[in-house]
Amino acid sequence: MSRCSAVSIAVAADSSTARGPWLASTVAFLRGRPALLGSGIIDLEVVESVSAVAAADWDRLAGDDDPFAEHAFLAALEASGSVGVRAGCVPRFVLARDAAGRLCGAVPLYLKSNSYGEFIFDWSWANAAHRAGVRYYPKLVAAIPFTPATGHRLLVRADPEIDAALVCRALMNGVRQVAESERASSIHFLFCTEAEKQLLAANQYFPRLSMQFHWHNRTPRPFETFDDYLTTFRSRNRKQVRKERAVAAAHGLTFRTATGDELEPRDWQALRAFYVENVERHGGIAYLHDAFFDIARQTLAHRLVATLAYRGREPVAGTVNFEKGAHLYGRYWGCLDDFQMLHFELCYYRLIERAIERGQTRFEAGAQGEHKLKRGLTPSFTHSAHWIRHPALAEAIGGFVVREAEGVIEEAAAYAEHSPFRAGTDIDSDTESGSDG
Repeated sequence: MSRCSAVSIAVAADSSTARGPWLASTVAFLRGRPALLGSGIIDLEVVESVSAVAAADWDRLAGDDDPFAEHAFLAALEASGSVGVRAGCVPRFVLARDAAGRLCGAVPLYLKSNSYGEFIFDWSWANAAHRAGVRYYPKLVAAIPFTPATGHRLLVRADPEIDAALVCRALMNGVRQVAESERASSIHFLFCTEAEKQLLAANQYFPRLSMQFHWHNRTPRPFETFDDYLTTFRSRNRKQVRKERAVAAAHGLTFRTATGDELEPRDWQALRAFYVENVERHGGIAYLHDAFFDIARQTLAHRLVATLAYRGREPVAGTVNFEKGAHLYGRYWGCLDDFQMLHFELCYYRLIERAIERGQTRFEAGAQGEHKLKRGLTPSFTHSAHWIRHPALAEAIGGFVVREAEGVIEEAAAYAEHSPFRAGTDIDSDTESGSDG
């Protein structure tokens, strides 16, 4: 199914080509721009590293189901060098504190000199700007680097005494102030919630719609076993899944699903090797530096879930996934040899089994991949919002995202018609509004 994929503009060159200076670890100009927070004051600051914030304070903002918004994950990206000046992705986190100095909100914001690792692509926008003589970089991105997973980008502490709307307004103002300081061409909130997209759209951002394939547990009665899950499939699709699992099992490998805490050192080494192998096989970029895996073993093991295949005692294939609360997120896969159907077994079926066993409501298996549909991952909308400085570029992009959304909606509907599920099954989908959970 075709989609609009290019932006065309005809504008004069942007005269504001000079970059603003790098922000100091605390930006003084944001101080003294208060907004009422109940009976207190919101005080804004910008920091260059999540380590400038106490982990316990930050994690009060992260929510119940998002492992990537946690302090440990963001700190691992920084400490490993996966983000930073050399990566063209520099932290500029906006913080909001109340009158007592308590952290009540934050935005994981990055100043970027490229568009790598974002998965909601704007390369065509950057190319159109370049052709028209408009500077596109640096830009600001509110997201978790290299992680195409939906989550809150306007982080607010869950507290009945906090007016979340006022905190979000202050955070949005803070992000715009950073854009002005840096003369950023644009601001991009990627993989935000639908509610956040609507809020941003009411504040001069263009809403953008995209799509992934997610697994959803049955409601109101969750699946009890994988076989129970397969009862919701049409007969031919159910037979296909069982055949694929049988082919994977026939290789004589031993399968294992384990948390990071349960993995041995050789397993961690293998996961790093699988990641690198898969990147090289597809000619990609290894966004995660080697040190990330060493740090993850120390600080993220309780969030990491691996599915592994062993030939004897040797790991030959595996996946890296993360979980928290009711959500499971598939991230990386690699294999040192070719085993038919093993990808489906480790990347989907064993993780769906885990989600069922733990009563999780959603499994996000990463970006792209229409092959996921026949395994029971259904089309699900993902959301972003974009502020563009240059008026003519903004006008062109504003029209583009409207046309693009029409194509995405049509595409999702077409995929849904080829779902493996029998008619009348109670499988949720995030192609309906209100899907922030």
